[in-house]
Amino acid sequence: MQDSLSFDITHKLDGTLARAGVIHTPHGDIKTPAYIVGGTKATVKALTPEQVSGLGGQAVLANTYHLMLRPGADIVQQAGGLGKFMNWQGPTFTDSGGFQVFSLGVAYKKGIDAVAHTEKGDADNANASKDQLVKVTEHGAFFRSHLDGSKLEMTPESSMELQHKIAADIHMAFDECPAPLAPRQYLEESLGRTHAWAERCLERHQTLNSAHAETGQPQQALFGVVQGARKEDLRRASAQFLGERDFDGYGLGGIFEPGEIPSVVRWVNETLPENKPRHLLGMGSQPADLFLGVEYGIDTFDCIAPTRQARNGAIYTYGGRINIKNQQYKTDFTPIDTDCACYTCVNYTRAYINHLFRADEILGATLASIHNEYFVVHTVDRIRDSLIDNTFFDYKKSFLLRYYKDNLPAGVTL
Repeated sequence: MQDSLSFDITHKLDGTLARAGVIHTPHGDIKTPAYIVGGTKATVKALTPEQVSGLGGQAVLANTYHLMLRPGADIVQQAGGLGKFMNWQGPTFTDSGGFQVFSLGVAYKKGIDAVAHTEKGDADNANASKDQLVKVTEHGAFFRSHLDGSKLEMTPESSMELQHKIAADIHMAFDECPAPLAPRQYLEESLGRTHAWAERCLERHQTLNSAHAETGQPQQALFGVVQGARKEDLRRASAQFLGERDFDGYGLGGIFEPGEIPSVVRWVNETLPENKPRHLLGMGSQPADLFLGVEYGIDTFDCIAPTRQARNGAIYTYGGRINIKNQQYKTDFTPIDTDCACYTCVNYTRAYINHLFRADEILGATLASIHNEYFVVHTVDRIRDSLIDNTFFDYKKSFLLRYYKDNLPAGVTL
């Protein structure tokens, strides 16, 4: 077992920013590009860790904010860290809790896209809503728990302390994720705050890693998080600023509209150092996102959408997404997808899974989640293979035309 993170690039795709490689962590290697399975509260909803491993998941990502609330970072630390606590043997990530600055603030009760703010903005923009549960200052974020209303505080330093207690292999620096259409002045202020917080995160992280070294514990890695909304100059400036600091890799944060990945991700990855891994935070609810992210230089993704959609009966297939609860599947005794080799497709039929959902049986969510996670994980695995054997564009075209037919998402070119 190695005690720190390293990254090797093994293949590059000419004419693009795409690459294949390996991230080496203290708890195993991650072959990239890779889809990182969302395990928000130290669990992948409806699945056991053994099922996640069995479907091909290489790593899981948990949420610092939620683990801070329940069960508490101290308890995760007493259990031996995130991996031991949830019985996951492979590499682990944590995000910083920074997205909650956004989702409990300007976006609270408004929907996650936060498009309520126009370029002109509201009178007091990001911190005026009487409903929001967070206040942002230069020092950090001051929360009221969405669970019980208790007062909470998160700063760059406390985020690092929490993440080191949770003890994932890869952490994200504490950042602010502003509404993407907030006024330019606020976006600039927010970006300056994110950069100042990043430096404070890095300083505290390095101190904590020094303490780990003294006790023989593995080093934990820290990714700086690039912000800048939909502004090219801000995104490039953020990538430049963070790229000049001693981070182990980089996360790309923010809220994207359909079709924005090719531009925003390209701006960032053209500017960041080439020799460090890049993670696209919370992105991958559409298969097209995976191809676009890889093509423009992303190494890893995470998203909770596959299991969330599965629990609602929305199932990915190679011919497009279906709603397994629909009447037409009541007597369909074929697998969800005849081209899929997941546990669900090998053993169960659409009719049975339709029955489970209609009967409100928990097993329906489990079988659907196994399939959706397998679908996304293996799509990225095949993308990786196509980079290695130089068939990426052929695979991208055949997959996307089959999945979307004549309704390709915005920003997708074949």
